[in-house]
Amino acid sequence: MKLFNKVPRPNSIAVLLLAVASTLASCDKDFLDRAPQGQYTQDNYPYPGGSGPYDQYLFGAYSSLRDFNVHSQSFIAITSIRSDDADKGSTPADGGANAIDMDNFPVAVNNGFANAMWSGYFNLVNKANIALDQVANNDEIVATPEVKVQSEAEAKFLRAYAYFMLVRVYGRVPLIDKVFEDPAAQANVPQSTPEQVYALIESDLQFAAANLPMSWSPTFVGRATKGAASGLLAKVYLTQRKWAPAMTAANAVITSGQYSLFPSYDRLFREEGENSSESVFEVQATSSPAFPDANGVQYAQVQGVRGTGTWDLGWGWNTPSTNLEAEYEAGDPRKNRTILYTSTTSSPTEGLTIYGEKTPLGLPNPRYNQKVYTNPSRRAAVNNRFGHWFNVRVLRYADVLLMYAEAANETGNTTEALEKLEMVRARARAGNNAILLPVTTTNQDELRAAIRHERRVELGMEHDRFFDLVRWGIAGETLRAAGKTNFNDARDILLPIPQTQIDLSKGVLTQNPGY
Repeated sequence: MKLFNKVPRPNSIAVLLLAVASTLASCDKDFLDRAPQGQYTQDNYPYPGGSGPYDQYLFGAYSSLRDFNVHSQSFIAITSIRSDDADKGSTPADGGANAIDMDNFPVAVNNGFANAMWSGYFNLVNKANIALDQVANNDEIVATPEVKVQSEAEAKFLRAYAYFMLVRVYGRVPLIDKVFEDPAAQANVPQSTPEQVYALIESDLQFAAANLPMSWSPTFVGRATKGAASGLLAKVYLTQRKWAPAMTAANAVITSGQYSLFPSYDRLFREEGENSSESVFEVQATSSPAFPDANGVQYAQVQGVRGTGTWDLGWGWNTPSTNLEAEYEAGDPRKNRTILYTSTTSSPTEGLTIYGEKTPLGLPNPRYNQKVYTNPSRRAAVNNRFGHWFNVRVLRYADVLLMYAEAANETGNTTEALEKLEMVRARARAGNNAILLPVTTTNQDELRAAIRHERRVELGMEHDRFFDLVRWGIAGETLRAAGKTNFNDARDILLPIPQTQIDLSKGVLTQNPGY
């Protein structure tokens, strides 16, 4: 069982500097060696070349995005395996009850993944609060008002992102908006209502959208921008069914001139598609021959093909479901770009990767997530077969277009909804007008169904499906129809508050209904 197989990472700036120095000495400066977000290099330490005096604190928060408890095993289980997009995968017993319960419900109050995500995202909250505290209270740091405001905006974006995940997963959570010198005192902060949490998220993102730059220099690729804040704010509004504000926030991204759909859906999910014109926000990761995993994330490894020898590419979790497979329209090329079929004796030619490799017979799962399948040449170049360099796409432009389309339809603007929907379908069609015919209905209910369908196939395996089902109010009926018959509407839209956290709070935290 691979429950907490976390790759150790350097914790000090000194170690990070040594790692980068060794990397630069052994490799050419190209895409393979791009500096990861949240890490100093010889070129930006302490803060020349466009960096700022608060970056050591901000980068500490960014680096937490790569943590195992933030965007790896627990994240994948909670956001994807719980949905009808995916099955647990791997071998039947792998992960034990922690994983199996995420797939089949209910999740126990002592579930290790539930506690890991709680810990990981509150650590991100704390890192953001440390940066905010430095901006507000460290008089030894000399900075212009503009630098202070921009740094505050960046930290608030990261805090909002953490809280948006926490409130959707657990509902009532403690609102921690300051640094606690005594960790025990923080453990005793009572829960706030979801409405109070959303108010903080909205305030943070509104501030971030007003004060972040449109873009950063290539040196700082991946840092939060106005578009990232507005795009995330659109999703926050959409989750609360605030249709008009959602349209406004999404439109700020659309009209910014910073983003466009990447021409190829296929290449978007290859390494060359990272930080492309479609990227609104991504978690940055990197590998090099000298440091193949220390500055990466285990996101691709958890989902990689589970085999032997050269096919030992990961743990084999989060495998696309037959339910997702059936959702695609005939000829939709996104199906084979999302689902990697493995070879069987009955269909020996079916299992081809995007790089033309034939998968071997006998793999434990019939399908794997093709969106995280890594380039074999890259594996060899960095001496790492587990894809630790693979970025996590948190928000992309197609998602923003579909959010706008959904909000527009709900407010009666069917013309604009159809326009944005067609943009996404046209890219997927890739010039083949015989497939994915344009949606033309102006009936609100029919268009709503079409937009929901499009979100599922466009964003398949990208961690939005469960949250979409919950906010649409159809989680129970949909998941039970997909075979997750234990799903209880009154209980399972939220995870339990981890019993470990309730115990640490000495009973200040209280459990969610039904657990």
